[in-house]
Amino acid sequence: MTRILMVLSGVDYWTLADGSKHPSGYWAEEFVVPHRILTQAGFTVDIAAPEGGKPAADPVSLRPEVAGAEAEAFADYIGEAAEALANPVALSAVDAADYDAIFLPGGHGPMEDLAHDPDLGRLLVEADTAGKIIAPVCHGPAALLSANLPGGRWQFTGRTLTVFTNEEERLNGTSDRAPWLVETVLTARGAVVRAAEEAWQANVVVDGNLFSGQNPASSKPLAERIVAALTGR
Repeated sequence: MTRILMVLSGVDYWTLADGSKHPSGYWAEEFVVPHRILTQAGFTVDIAAPEGGKPAADPVSLRPEVAGAEAEAFADYIGEAAEALANPVALSAVDAADYDAIFLPGGHGPMEDLAHDPDLGRLLVEADTAGKIIAPVCHGPAALLSANLPGGRWQFTGRTLTVFTNEEERLNGTSDRAPWLVETVLTARGAVVRAAEEAWQANVVVDGNLFSGQNPASSKPLAERIVAALTGR
């Protein structure tokens, strides 16, 4: 049985540059669409979060003017998964050897907690060393920053990936309030970022076992690439 660990932020806010807390969490589409695709493929998907965390969808990601016609369907799916979301597996209790892939949805939440979580860092180092698929999308690559090695080295230095870009953050109206920008920090740590030619365009980048998606529109093709890789299709 193929098992996927889906790691969600455990907070419902994002601390802005001025110190204020902005409602946030995981981005609904980036949880719902991949979760549905992976489970429909017959995979077991376990939801995990930092110990004591309670994953919550960013309220903006469920607004019809943002999510479009899918808004109600996203909310319904989240409602059906309410029990699992309310009782995520604690990252501290997870053994990377039990999973075939780790999926990391975005939203600004991961910048708040996952980027600095030592338990997630341990899991990502173990999974990457074992060649297991690691798949962040949108702001999810912020979580890769937790994978620090002795001496300050970073597990993903030199790897090619994509991420919600500085341009997309600016167009989203959040760049001037952000305490840091994910693309900027990943690049500074040594990642090679490959973005789509145009903002908001779906984009999936694969570098060995590291599969990444640029933005919400990339959620579906990223999940489909994972299914293909794990089923040999």
